[in-house]
Amino acid sequence: MAATIIDSVIFQGIFSSDEMRHVWSDENRTQKYLDIEAALARVQGRLGLIPQEAADEIVSHCQLEQIDLLKLRQQTERIGYPILGVVSQLNLLCRDKLGEYCHWGATTQDITDTATSLQIREGLAIVERELAAISAALAKLAKAHRLTPMIGRSNLQQAIPVTFGYKMAGLLSAVERHRERLTQLKERVLVGEFAGAAGTLASLERGAMETQAGLCAELGLKQPVIAWHTIRDNIAEVGAFLGLVGGTLGKLSMDIKLMMQTEVGEVYEPYAHGRGSSSTMPQKRNPISSCYIHAAISVVRQHAAALMDAMVADHERSTGPWEIEWIVLPEAFCLMAGALKQSRYVLEGLEVDAEAMRRNIDMTHGLVMSEAVMMGLGPYIGREYAHDLVYDICREAVKQQRPLLDLLAEHPEINKHLDRAALARLCDPANYLGQSGVMVDRVLATLS
Repeated sequence: MAATIIDSVIFQGIFSSDEMRHVWSDENRTQKYLDIEAALARVQGRLGLIPQEAADEIVSHCQLEQIDLLKLRQQTERIGYPILGVVSQLNLLCRDKLGEYCHWGATTQDITDTATSLQIREGLAIVERELAAISAALAKLAKAHRLTPMIGRSNLQQAIPVTFGYKMAGLLSAVERHRERLTQLKERVLVGEFAGAAGTLASLERGAMETQAGLCAELGLKQPVIAWHTIRDNIAEVGAFLGLVGGTLGKLSMDIKLMMQTEVGEVYEPYAHGRGSSSTMPQKRNPISSCYIHAAISVVRQHAAALMDAMVADHERSTGPWEIEWIVLPEAFCLMAGALKQSRYVLEGLEVDAEAMRRNIDMTHGLVMSEAVMMGLGPYIGREYAHDLVYDICREAVKQQRPLLDLLAEHPEINKHLDRAALARLCDPANYLGQSGVMVDRVLATLS
């Protein structure tokens, strides 16, 4: 019985992905516990800390199909944690009481945290792949529309012309920073945990650090310099990273929604028959993916905050904050997978209407070029006076519903310095794109 958006048979493909849901599934998590117990047995067998016969026997049973998940649920509900249930079942599976050497010197949190690191590694690999695809799609749009004029907007009002390529390059620069953050992040957070009851590894009289090093090497994780049972900045950093990525995807979805408004019509999400349609208004084409992105990343940000709450842990083993991670980390990753999937879908099939972009620039009959006119007049009459003069003329243009160029050309304080042809050049949006193209090129040049 599915009760959440992520596990809903109906909604799971919209708000997450099967691949990410598998990473955080009971089956994959439990297999990670088994992988860690097997790796621990192999290392301790090699080191002579447990009999090699016991190590081989334990490893032979560290397979998910040998674990009774229904029984594990019952054990977990009784005990409060799943690890002891897994160890108990392994023990019973092993012959001649060799299973007693399973979990030798470890504690529940060692296995749980190391499994979480392995799941994070798999989850981040999916995020990394999707960010690379989104980066490529943004780069393609930025290059194709390097000099496609559109109106820039400030406080939801028309400001001055920019280019659509410039808009996409801005988002691309953020995505590239996220990819850089991810590379740096993995060095800090993909760390194993094997430290025993209070983190001192007192449970092993000999070979303690060697076991820790060997276990981490077996699993492809870094060895910690000290136990991190209640030092949770690494997990919180993962949440913060997902929140930052979500913020950029949210910015993308917000702009797409606004540009898809009927009155604007500058871009559209990819067309698919019936997608985004209304049950009562056949004409509608709703920004459906952008809506899903917005909802998902908003929850991810709240989960990032919850993971920071989980950092406030008591003493050497905590009483509750740790379990916050169990709740929100899987959901944060699963929702992020959905947001990434929807963002990639939008960008790889985005429909761009350059004619509508130009039409929207022209809808004010030149008013959006007032800054250009002001700067053009500045050398003749001073910038501040030019500002006030053009301001008044803009108000008059609105009042008379006439093109700004006409009123500028008629004004005696202006036409004695600039003729109509010169004013027309100042009023041409294509001549006031600033360094948009250069900035697009600079961002594209950073791509590997």
